[in-house]
This record gives sequence, structure tokens and C-alpha cells, in this order.
Amino acid sequence: MAIEISELARKDAVASLKRYAEENLPEPIGDLAAGVMLDFFLEELGPVIYNRAIHDAQTRLTVRIGDLSGELFEDEFQYWPRIEKKRKKSSK
Repeated sequence: MAIEISELARKDAVASLKRYAEENLPEPIGDLAAGVMLDFFLEELGPVIYNRAIHDAQTRLTVRIGDLSGELFEDEFQYWPRIEKKRKKSSK
């Protein structure tokens, strides 16, 4: 599965790569070179980052679902115990 980004994100990423090259490399790069680098990063490194994000999301969901009964469990048939408790408080 190819990782695709929006045109706006691509434009911003190309600008960021060009700025990085200007500030950290001996030679600045143009739009074409930055675009080619971006394509390489998306194809080569994008899946690593994407897979990690999926793993992290899956881990978090598994933990949340595992504690679903602890978070959402309600005691059953509690009407009468609550009434009895209220009656005891009001009779004091």
C-alpha cells in the first residue's frame, strides 16, 4: 500500500526538505530534488512509521477493550439496596 499525502502536505514537506538542506547540507536543493527525496522517504520509510502507528493504536485499543468491563460495568439489581440505604439515612 503506497502512502499518499495531500497536495498541501506535499508542498509543506518539500519546503521543509529544501530548508533542511539549506541549513544543514553543503548545497541547497531545488523543488525537484526535494520532491524526489520526499517520494523516497514516503516509499522507503513511510511504511515503517505507518506500521508503528498502527501497532501503537492497536496496543492502546487492546488495553482499553481489555478493561471495558472495569470501566463500564454496572452492578445489577441495585434499586432496592439503594432504597434501603436511603431509608436508613432518613430514619436516623
